[in-house]
Amino acid sequence: MKIKKLNIIKNLVTAIAVTLFFACENNYNDVQNVGVLQNQPIGEATNINLKYTEYNDSVVDLLANLISPKMLDYSNRSFSFSEFPKGIELKVYDDEQQETTILANYAIYYTDKDIIDLQGNVRVATPEKDTLFTAQLYYNEKSEWVFTNEPFIFKRTTGITHGIGFDSDKTFKKFQMLEMGGDIEIDN
Repeated sequence: MKIKKLNIIKNLVTAIAVTLFFACENNYNDVQNVGVLQNQPIGEATNINLKYTEYNDSVVDLLANLISPKMLDYSNRSFSFSEFPKGIELKVYDDEQQETTILANYAIYYTDKDIIDLQGNVRVATPEKDTLFTAQLYYNEKSEWVFTNEPFIFKRTTGITHGIGFDSDKTFKKFQMLEMGGDIEIDN
């Protein structure tokens, strides 16, 4: 009788161990996300001053300089992005190292799509002293194209243009407006 009970206990322990062994999965992504809340950023940076450079013929060219008080990194999501909740100042340099300055109160950079969504008092100032003011502006890095469906003011050396909807290359040399006229409110 004692041997029978011992065999039953051994069989039961073996069955439980085998069940546990086959029930476990080796999923590295799940292990990586332990302790990371889905709605929380995976990283946070403060007082950023990133410089994007390119090395050409023993010379380092400055392509862009991103300055922001705060960046939140959401690369742990399936649709990854970086958020700049306190705004950005982005200086972009052309081949002659002329500077275009972009300011916004808030920005999101969608990593997989290479699109930057700039919001809140967006201002773009070119080396030619042309300045675009709008509430929201998108920049597609792949096609080097900027666009908005919001009201805008475009101050140029030739005059001021008001409109709704703006579509342009990154140099503002080739641009289109959806509508002429309209009102826009700008905070100083």
